[in-house]
Amino acid sequence: MNTNGSLHVRRAGRLRPGVRPIVLLHGWSCHGGFFGPQMESLGRETLVLAPDLPGHGRSSEMRARTIEAAADAIHALLVAEDLQEVVVVGWSMGALVAWSMIERHGEDRLAALVIEDMSPKVLNGPDWALGTRNGLDAARNKVFMRALVAQWPRLAGATARRCLRKDPDPELASWMENEIRKADGEALCEMWASLTQQDFRPLLPRLTLPVVLACGTDSQLYDAEAALWQKKHVAHARLATFANSGHAPHLEESALFSQILRDLLQNNTA
Repeated sequence: MNTNGSLHVRRAGRLRPGVRPIVLLHGWSCHGGFFGPQMESLGRETLVLAPDLPGHGRSSEMRARTIEAAADAIHALLVAEDLQEVVVVGWSMGALVAWSMIERHGEDRLAALVIEDMSPKVLNGPDWALGTRNGLDAARNKVFMRALVAQWPRLAGATARRCLRKDPDPELASWMENEIRKADGEALCEMWASLTQQDFRPLLPRLTLPVVLACGTDSQLYDAEAALWQKKHVAHARLATFANSGHAPHLEESALFSQILRDLLQNNTA
């Protein structure tokens, strides 16, 4: 485990002239290995990095467990690897990390951003109804956070099921539940506290890079209206909908998702 502020990073492929590298940022309670299909397919064409974010996977013992710390760590990774023209994919919590990195460090090293089924503000409130579909607000969030430490990993099954479409592939659902159950409840609680404090609505109109908004039509976590709101407020955004997916199109329709990323790899296509 990492305790010195470094991330565990899963790698596939290598840098190739004229082909953009990809950085894949996973969702809450998961790890970089959840992007296995993309690492296998796109690793044949370019460098693919899938870090375990703080509090997750093999980075679970990192002490700074916040969205901001994760954003700084990802930026430091890009600098250390001397990566330019990067395609960044942010799935769920990973989208918050990507937005935070842009807010704190700018867009200079990025070529395109893929936001996978995420809202710029998770909690619902008087001025925002496009957070989680279950109506999670500040009061209900306090109750959930208390349950996290006390009841994890018993919550893993419900978490996994909500990540997929309502009638998921049984093998995928079983694998996801087993992987999520390995997470540490205390570390997850710290990251959850940070992610539910985030509000990137003011940032979105300032984005200048191309953005793909990937969402599953059967998502149990976020309504399609959240993606439509983003499309309206981001200058260069387009929608990519997945008819047979829930919250995780990169797993439920992995070939189609990988093709969308592949289309962003060439310098003249993003």
